[in-house]
Amino acid sequence: MNTRSIPLTAAASWRDYYALTKPKVVALITFTAMVGMFLATPEMVPWHVLLGGSAGIALMAASAAAINHLVDRRIDALMARTQARPLPTGHLDPRQAALFATLLGMTGAGLLLLCTNPLTTVLTFFSLIGYAVIYTMFLKRATPQNIVIGGAAGAAPPLLGWVAVSGQIEPGALLLFLIVFVWTPPHFWALAIHRRDDYARAGVPMLPVTHGIAFTRLQVLLYTVVLFLVSLLPYLTAVSGPLYLLGALGLGLRFLLLAWRLYHRRDDRLALPVFVYSIVYLFGLFAVLMIDHYLFTLLKQLQRLLI
Repeated sequence: MNTRSIPLTAAASWRDYYALTKPKVVALITFTAMVGMFLATPEMVPWHVLLGGSAGIALMAASAAAINHLVDRRIDALMARTQARPLPTGHLDPRQAALFATLLGMTGAGLLLLCTNPLTTVLTFFSLIGYAVIYTMFLKRATPQNIVIGGAAGAAPPLLGWVAVSGQIEPGALLLFLIVFVWTPPHFWALAIHRRDDYARAGVPMLPVTHGIAFTRLQVLLYTVVLFLVSLLPYLTAVSGPLYLLGALGLGLRFLLLAWRLYHRRDDRLALPVFVYSIVYLFGLFAVLMIDHYLFTLLKQLQRLLI
């Protein structure tokens, strides 16, 4: 299918621009960034940092998503999952997408400079470059380990949120980064198994295409085991308390069960439930991190008062 021959089928609407931002992905990114902010301080996050910093990170993530649409428009036209995106359908042309991405990125960077600190702005910019340029333009087409190497950009949001409050990179921020970094391969490879034929048709060397589905199922299971262990580190390093431990155990055991079932039963239809649950898992894990943080802080303050 030659996307150059697709004419503009309709005037661009706000929905087309909205679709460019990958809103569901950006929502999860913003949520993990906000949790990073909350965990960086025992007090309440200053409102200008919480609102302005979250908006800035969200806008720059949306800019990276729009660039991803722009760069991938030709392979998107070959894949069933992405054929209806605004650029393959011709609802938007590349110039519109490029201008929109630039506007989002500049606005986001301005908000971060105004409401947080220069380090957060620089790190967020490098995260954008990592995803939109290094991963999308090079790694995605170069190696089946693309999502592992490029996962660093996607794992940055909670670290960015933490730095927005503290102004520096601290061990707790790196721990949150590590959780998302290890979560990324089983999350994305489960989708890649489900959409293997799409990636093969588009010539994208995703792991199920280059190494087969059986090998990918094993990798999903192994990374899920590592993720389960890594998810316990916030409790083991006293970043969080027992409520988080219970949440991490419950959420992690469910993830392990689904990954084991995918591997053991060798039924590719089980890949999609793994992918869907992985999103629920990350949201739930970070939600319980935030709740535990303030409960743990409150209990410590009460303990000091009683002593």
